[in-house]
Amino acid sequence: MSHLRQPDVRPELRPGDGDGTGAELADKMDAFFGRLGERGRVIVRQLPLSVTVVLVVAAAKVFRPETLADPRFQLALLAHTALFVLSVAVPWGRLPRGAYAVIPALDCVAIGFTREAGGPNFNVLSLLLVFPVIWLSVDRNRAGVVVAVASATLSTVLPAAAFGAAPTQGSMIRTVFLPLVMAAIAITAHVVAGTLYRQRQTLVRKDEALADSVAESIRRQELLDAVLSTVNVGVWVVDQDGRDVLTNRALQAGAALSGPAPSGNRPRLFQADRATPVPPERFPTARAAGGEAFTDELYWAGGGEDMRAYSVTARTMVSTNGKHEGAVITFAEVTALIRALSAKDNFVATVSHELRTPLTSILGYLELVLDEPGHQDIEEELRIVQRNADHLLGLVNDLIAVASERVELTLQEADVASLLAGVVASSRAKATVSGVELVLDVEETLTARVDPGRISQVFGNLVSNAIKFSPDGGRVTARAHRANSHVVCSIADTGIGMDRQEQEQAFTKFFRSARSRETAIPGAGLGLPISKTIVEGHGGSISLRSAPGKGTTVTVRLPVS
Repeated sequence: MSHLRQPDVRPELRPGDGDGTGAELADKMDAFFGRLGERGRVIVRQLPLSVTVVLVVAAAKVFRPETLADPRFQLALLAHTALFVLSVAVPWGRLPRGAYAVIPALDCVAIGFTREAGGPNFNVLSLLLVFPVIWLSVDRNRAGVVVAVASATLSTVLPAAAFGAAPTQGSMIRTVFLPLVMAAIAITAHVVAGTLYRQRQTLVRKDEALADSVAESIRRQELLDAVLSTVNVGVWVVDQDGRDVLTNRALQAGAALSGPAPSGNRPRLFQADRATPVPPERFPTARAAGGEAFTDELYWAGGGEDMRAYSVTARTMVSTNGKHEGAVITFAEVTALIRALSAKDNFVATVSHELRTPLTSILGYLELVLDEPGHQDIEEELRIVQRNADHLLGLVNDLIAVASERVELTLQEADVASLLAGVVASSRAKATVSGVELVLDVEETLTARVDPGRISQVFGNLVSNAIKFSPDGGRVTARAHRANSHVVCSIADTGIGMDRQEQEQAFTKFFRSARSRETAIPGAGLGLPISKTIVEGHGGSISLRSAPGKGTTVTVRLPVS
C-alpha cells in the first residue's frame, strides 16, 4: 500500500519540445545557431552557396579547364572567396541588425559575373541566385524582398555592362525574366517563412500555456500532498477493481479495512455489534469499487481489547461519459468517541434506574395520602406534586429507553387511526391555549399489529412538538392512511421549521435547535429519539422534512403485520 510521493524528476518544458512538428527542428537549429552566435549564423547561411561554387569549379576543371584560365572567371571566383572570408572574419554581432544583408546582395552580383565570365555553358549558374534570394527574403522585414529582387536585377545588368557585352535577345530575356522569377521566389519564400514563423509563435504560446498548466498542476499536487499528509482523516482512493491508487499517512488500519484475513485466520473486520464478521463482499473497498456510496458506516477492526472503531464514508468517481472509474474512501478512528458515548449511556441508565425507585415510592405514598380523608385543604398542592412526579418518572423512563436503545413492546391488533384520533383529542386544549388549529384527517379504520401504548406515546410526542414549535399559532394537521402493506401517519405543522443541519441532528439524543433555545421552548430533546426507537422496534421507519419558517412534517411508516 503506497503513500503519497513527490515526483523525483520534473521535466523542464520548452517551446516545441517533443511536439513532432517543424517547430522542434526549428528549435534545434536555433539552439545550434545560438551557440555559434551571429557570426556563426551568417557562416551557416553562406556555406551552401560557397560549397556549390567549389563543386562548380571542380566540374569546370573536369569539363571546361580552359574556363578556369580566364582571368575574368578567376576574378569572379576570388569574389566568392572574399565574400566567404568576410562572413567568417566580420564580427556581425557588433554591427547593426541586418548589416549581414550585404553578403547575399554581393553574392547575387558575384554569381552574375561568374555566369557572364563562364559564357553560354555557365548560364545555368543563374540558379545559384536562389541561395542569396531566399536568404534575403525569409527575413520578417519586407525590405529583404526588395533587396533580393534588386540584387537579382543587378546580377544581370552589372556583368553585361562591365564586360561590354552587346545586347542580344537571350541577354534581354534574362535581364527581364530572371528578376521576375527571382521576385516570385522571393515573395513565396517571404510568405512561407512568415507563415511558419506565425505557426511557430502559436506553438510557442501553446507550449508556454502548457508549461504554466503543468506548473500549476504540480503546485496543486504539492498542496494536495501537504494537506493529505497532515489531516487525521484517512483518505483512500481505489480504482474500479478495488486496487490502491492513493493513500495518505493517516491510513493506519488499511490492512484490516482492505480485505479479509488470510485463509484460516479469524476475520479482522466486524460490524457495529463488534461480533459479526464482515463478509469479503461487504468490505469498504469492495463496496466502493462496486459503485456503492455510503456515509459514516461503523466498522470494528482487530480483536480483543485492541479492537478499534472506524467511521467510513465512500463516494464514487464517474467520468464525463458516465463510466465508473473508482471511489474515494475516507475514514476516521472513533474508538474514543464510541467508548465515551457508551460510558455516557451507561451513566444515564444507571442514574435513571436509581431515580426511578424513589420516584415510584413517592408516587405510591402520594396515592395513599390522597386516598386518606382529612387532606382536602392541601389536595390541590398534592395533585401538583403528583403530576410533577409523574412527569419526572416519565422523563426517567425515557432516559432509560434512550440509553438502552430498545423498548419492551406488547404487540396486538389495534386501530392506529383511533390511537391518533385519541392523541389529537387530548391535545386540543393545549392547542387552543397556544392558538394553534388542530386538524385530524384519517381513514375510518387502520388496523395494524402494534403496541397501542407505545404508538400513542409516539403520536403524543409528535403532536406535542408540532404545537410547541408553532409559537405564533398556525395549523397542525394529523393524517393517517394505508399505503400497500404499511400504515402511514404524518404530523405536519406550519411553525418555525429547521434548517438542513438541524434536520440531520433532529433524532440525536438531547439535541435542541438554536431557535427553541432562544425562545425558551420547553423540552429535553428526547421526544424524537424515543419515537424513533419505538417505531424502529415495530419494524417501521420515521422521517422528517422541514424548512426554516415553513414548518415541519414528520412521517411514520408502520408495517400492518
